[in-house]
Amino acid sequence: MAWFRAVSGVARSAVGRNIARSSHLIARAGLVPPPPSRGFRTSTLLRKAESTAPIPRPVPLSRLSDSFLDGTSSVYLEELQRAWEADPNSVDESWDNFFRNFVGQAATSPGISGRTIQESMRLLLLVRAYQVNGHMKAKLDPLGLEVREVPDDLDLGFYGFSEGDLDREFFLGVWRMAGFLSENRPVQTLREILNRLEQAYCGNIGYEYMHVPDREKCNWLRGKIETMKPLNYSRERREVILDRLIWSTEFENFLATKWTAAKRFGLEGGETLIPGMKEMFDRAADMGVESIVIGMSHRGRLNVLGNVVRKPLRQIFSEFSGGTKPVDGEVGLYTGTGDVKYHLGTSYDRPTRGGKRIHLSLVANPSHLEAVDPVVVGKTRAKQYYSNDIDRTKNMGVLIHGDGSFAGQGVVYETLHLSALPNYTTGGTIHIVVNNQVAFTTDPTSGRSSQYCTDVAKALNAPIFHVNGDDMEAVVHVCELAAEWRQTFHSDVVVDIVCYRRFGHNEIDEPSFTQPKMYQVTHLSINFSFSRIYCYE
Repeated sequence: MAWFRAVSGVARSAVGRNIARSSHLIARAGLVPPPPSRGFRTSTLLRKAESTAPIPRPVPLSRLSDSFLDGTSSVYLEELQRAWEADPNSVDESWDNFFRNFVGQAATSPGISGRTIQESMRLLLLVRAYQVNGHMKAKLDPLGLEVREVPDDLDLGFYGFSEGDLDREFFLGVWRMAGFLSENRPVQTLREILNRLEQAYCGNIGYEYMHVPDREKCNWLRGKIETMKPLNYSRERREVILDRLIWSTEFENFLATKWTAAKRFGLEGGETLIPGMKEMFDRAADMGVESIVIGMSHRGRLNVLGNVVRKPLRQIFSEFSGGTKPVDGEVGLYTGTGDVKYHLGTSYDRPTRGGKRIHLSLVANPSHLEAVDPVVVGKTRAKQYYSNDIDRTKNMGVLIHGDGSFAGQGVVYETLHLSALPNYTTGGTIHIVVNNQVAFTTDPTSGRSSQYCTDVAKALNAPIFHVNGDDMEAVVHVCELAAEWRQTFHSDVVVDIVCYRRFGHNEIDEPSFTQPKMYQVTHLSINFSFSRIYCYE
């Protein structure tokens, strides 16, 4: 097997290093004379030197700083175990930890076989496979249309295990990393290990973070993901989330009923964006953010204006009826620019759930979907400059993208690649992708080459959280996690909300012409969506 040959190569290199180290120690002890200088020597002189040279003595185990990861021979392991039982200080510290966790202090414990070591190594490879590719098994598509091939390295048989091994106990060890591998449970059953991995990486959230080269950041995320208890918000918290979802849903229902033939680019199918954004802003405010600059395209903008940024609903309804001037004498914040209603912006000082106030500003945006990205970043940078926000923790930018535009428009990649430069950075931007799985009228398989529309963000080592848009609590959780990441590490992070569009590109389209299968399933899911809202406990 390829992995075994690779491990064997590493082991041979480790043995070579130990032999070289042993020779060096012997030479320093004066047991063997240093080799003569290079030059002409006769065979007679060589034989004479060999006859007078002392016989090398074996180096005691205590003189070898041999690491736990370098052990390959079962006989050698048994010798180390006997030495450890006689004196734990006679072996390397890593071996001391190994024996202490696995065989305890009993002097009569049986020797550790090579099979035990190999199984432990295969289990560690399985854990890493879930950390890297577990998102491929996650249930992300609320419509259930996406068929993805599960990688072979997530299969037990790939590592030589079967269902008969599920209740066997295996040695995993305690490692210097976060997550359940850091817990003081070096021996676990295979079933326990799999349940933890499936719960953490294969539910309604798919995490991509192993491409981040910083160990501290990966450990931080592992601590949030692998030790996370099942999402269990309190009843009071769930009622707040439900109330925010109902506001989002009923806003769209009212507009669809009152102005049936008007274009509004509604948020139907992705209504969980609203409670997700609100919880994100509340969490950011608790961590010191005072001002947030938002940029987004037209899909869902009216809902964000009314329910997140708190633009007066009477003003939005007036614009549907042809009005452009502020109602009731409101001047300044809500004045229009002559553009259509779903391109306009506004600003507002919004109270948070935690009792703070946070300033929100939604930047106006034309039909060019991502043109606003550098504007938002520049405005955030300016706010940081004029408020003397040196640490860049009080002013934050949030960009809301579509799936097709995030993958296909170059301004997204250009903005991402400026994000870490000293003269452009804003201390991290939170990117939210409203992934309705149809870029205008194009299926994802025909609109990009990569698995996800968010793969361009990997170039910036940004973690990516994919989430099923029909799981409201999961959406809230990853939005809060994104706010915590931004405030902790001051770098970009991506939240990919996988949802759908219920009424095509706009409300007067007939989407069944371009996506007949998707919209057949979409209209069948309407009843489920309403039960999701009104039967929520």
